[in-house]
Amino acid sequence: MLLNRPIVMGILNVTPDSFYDGGRHQLSDQILSKVSRFLDEGADIIDIGGYSSRPNADDIGTQEEIDRVLPAIELILKNYPHAYLSIDTFRASVASEAVNAGACIINDISGGNLDHQMFDTVARLQVPYILMHMRGTPQTMTTLNEYEHLVSEVLLDLQQKVAKLKQLGVHDVIIDPGFGFAKNIPQNFHLLQHLRMFQTLGLPVLAGISRKSMIYKTLQNSADEALYGTIALHTVALQNGANILRVHDVKAAKDAIAMVEALNRFCLTENE
Repeated sequence: MLLNRPIVMGILNVTPDSFYDGGRHQLSDQILSKVSRFLDEGADIIDIGGYSSRPNADDIGTQEEIDRVLPAIELILKNYPHAYLSIDTFRASVASEAVNAGACIINDISGGNLDHQMFDTVARLQVPYILMHMRGTPQTMTTLNEYEHLVSEVLLDLQQKVAKLKQLGVHDVIIDPGFGFAKNIPQNFHLLQHLRMFQTLGLPVLAGISRKSMIYKTLQNSADEALYGTIALHTVALQNGANILRVHDVKAAKDAIAMVEALNRFCLTENE
């Protein structure tokens, strides 16, 4: 996926227990209202998730996840047939069902670790794949954040998986370093500071930091109060090379992109 400017992925969780908006988008009118607002505000992709990946979230079965996401995908595409949807899942069978229903991207938080059929499934489906770094599961990842050289280890893991995907014929890959997944708060900030290193893979980079604990714990508030901190870190991410922002607040992210682009244009003009 070649991106000539940063784009925004709006988060639509059809779960009862996601860390910020769990339970808010389970009814049809709630889903359509959120999607309508996202599209009006300029969302390029809508990311649909039916499995909460917050730390210590409940583990649900495959069929329950399918039963959550498929009706949402079908509902959205019936009302907004040109919407570009991604499916946020680590399960190959859920990914396959979602793509067959009309999703265009697979967003896998586990980077293939939790379902060894995922890479083959992506190769068969030939859709863009978001490859994220994580250790363990959402239930265990907070205990698995020991690194000697954080950026190098995350980068190597992603590099090795990109090579496997290419061998299978998958070339449309997006990189996500996995903020908050088996990383503590200082590690998250270290990753953000060195985000440009991930451009060495020659692939688009996604930053998923919206309203996360690295923000609200630093500010000593809550996810509900973390919008301003999110905007600040989105700006940093863009300046450090992020191509995609995965967000809860589309308009704020679009404004951050516009401001960074204006800054870059001004600097180019000044240096000519």
